[in-house]
Amino acid sequence: MNMKFKKQLILLFLLPLMAFSAHKYYLSLTQIEYNEEGKSLQVIINVFMDDIELALNKDYNIDLQLTTKKELKDSDMYFEKYLKEKLKFKHQNTDLSFNYLGKEYEGDLVYFYLEIENVSPPESLEVTNKILVKHFADQQNVVKLKVGKKRRSKILNKENDKALLKF
Repeated sequence: MNMKFKKQLILLFLLPLMAFSAHKYYLSLTQIEYNEEGKSLQVIINVFMDDIELALNKDYNIDLQLTTKKELKDSDMYFEKYLKEKLKFKHQNTDLSFNYLGKEYEGDLVYFYLEIENVSPPESLEVTNKILVKHFADQQNVVKLKVGKKRRSKILNKENDKALLKF
């Protein structure tokens, strides 16, 4: 086999592998559910761990080292700060503040748990979600709202980071 043919053969096998590993989906999911009994909105957000770690490390000039023995002890403080900057809720023209309840790691995902207290069942909810869009141009943030048996959802991105979910 001549050298040129060997190079072409190697490229033939390596290019698809490189293309596959270089391409990644940038996606988060924000699930909001109204809790009738507690008169609250319960929010679960899941994002890819490496993406959120990269964003926070760059934005706050830190080194989180998630899921390692060297993980920053106050990582929750940074997560809460980031989410309060990037995620906004509005109900009946009133800004709603949320309580950061914590996080959980599962595989390559981080789940964040939030709660908005003392809310009547929303007929509409405005959500602004700018999670990760600064760092990833292709970032998409799916927002789902469930009130009783009714469901609404929207896909947000860098150009369109606000949704009005109404019934």
